[in-house]
Amino acid sequence: MIPLSDANRSHRVPYVNVALIIINILVYFYEVTLSGSIALSDTSQRLASFFYSFAVIPLEYTGGVDVGTATVQPVFLTLFSAMFMHGGLLHLGGNMLFLWVFGDNIESNMGHVKYIIFYLLSGVIASFAHIAFNASSDIPSLGASGAIAGVLAAYLVLFPRAQVKTLLVIFFFITVTRVSALLLIGLWFALQFFQGIGELGTETAQTSGVAVWAHIGGFIAGLVLVLVFRGPNRQGRPELAEPYGRTPSGRF
Repeated sequence: MIPLSDANRSHRVPYVNVALIIINILVYFYEVTLSGSIALSDTSQRLASFFYSFAVIPLEYTGGVDVGTATVQPVFLTLFSAMFMHGGLLHLGGNMLFLWVFGDNIESNMGHVKYIIFYLLSGVIASFAHIAFNASSDIPSLGASGAIAGVLAAYLVLFPRAQVKTLLVIFFFITVTRVSALLLIGLWFALQFFQGIGELGTETAQTSGVAVWAHIGGFIAGLVLVLVFRGPNRQGRPELAEPYGRTPSGRF
């Protein structure tokens, strides 16, 4: 299921959410200049050096050693820089689509300052979860999906009944339908969770190319942090989902 738009109105212009998307896109195009290919399929030496310098490498945290190219110092800065890096066009596009659809409503609820703090904290905790379950890995981990998982968790708490316009693909059957945020996000997390459980005790987590435990860690972080960062609506109560048919906040 691929979300296309949601039915909630934003009461604030989502400056932070738009800025996050723009920064991610700009960083990706910088990566393209290093690779020479928009798909980043053939990793050049300069691009590999960039990844090893600014992405999160678990062994650098657990073993206290540099892996490959010297990492930006202090090493904890990679917890933030890795959030704005992506390994391919599909990786970037999928993450930015989810952030575009769901992030504006969370920013509207929390406010600009609290939203950026929430987003960054979710991403940092996601990286720590990945490090904890891949302590010996020397593979760079990068992407905004850990922070976005926190955004999805916040959306699930604040707008569980919201209707999300979704592209549904089942083999050769393709349609556009509306599903609740509870179903869409709940299924997404269930897939991450069971995949993560299946990877325990194996090397899959280090070689599959998907940092599943970062997704799980970011989502759990979002479930907890939203209770601290959530804001009232104009009537002083937590915001509720708007009925479908109001002005959509996410269009793609």
